[in-house]
Formats: sequence, structure tokens, C-alpha cells
Amino acid sequence: MAVQTTLFPKVDKLIHEPSRLAILTVLASCHSADLMLLLQSTGLKKPTLMAQLERLSEAGLIRLKKVVENDKPRTLAVLSKKGERTLMQYWSLLDKIRRQKFQAEKITQKPE
Repeated sequence: MAVQTTLFPKVDKLIHEPSRLAILTVLASCHSADLMLLLQSTGLKKPTLMAQLERLSEAGLIRLKKVVENDKPRTLAVLSKKGERTLMQYWSLLDKIRRQKFQAEKITQKPE
């Protein structure tokens, strides 16, 4: 008798990391965010935020823009089209995992 195994779907670890997921979630909810908004929204420290922004930028999930407003430089982060697509795929995968969990619970529940 063959044993059927269910493989857990592969989750994108680049996005699944909590700091990067927090950044992407903030960016998905607004057109762009400056460093102050991201620091306040995510609770990250500036060195951690900068490292994660760089990683997301290198992966093409976000774009970093340098702007000058009132003679002060600001860095803005914007979710790229690739980032939007990748984040939506990630959330869809989590929904799929959640549905599989509930389906498995229904199958394994014993009638009362």
C-alpha cells in the first residue's frame, strides 16, 4: 500500500521574513512611504530597516527614490509591480495553506 504524503507548499523566504513582510505590507497599503513612516509602522530600528530595504530593492520588489523636499533629502520606498505580484502570490499561498489545514481538520474529525 502506497503512503501518500502531502508536501508543505514552499513559502518565499525573502518575503516570509517578518521584517521584510512588515515593510511590504505597509507599502502595499500606500503609494509610497518614507523612512520615518516605515520606522514607525514596522517598529524596526533604522539599521535593520535600511538593510531590509536594500535586500528588497536588490530583489526588485521595491524601488527606492531619493527626493528633496524643503531642502531636505528624503528616501521613499515604493512597491514595484514585481513586488505587488510577488506579495499577492505570497498571500494567496498562505490562504491555500490555511484552506488545506481546515480541510484536513474536517477529514480527521471523528463524528460525535
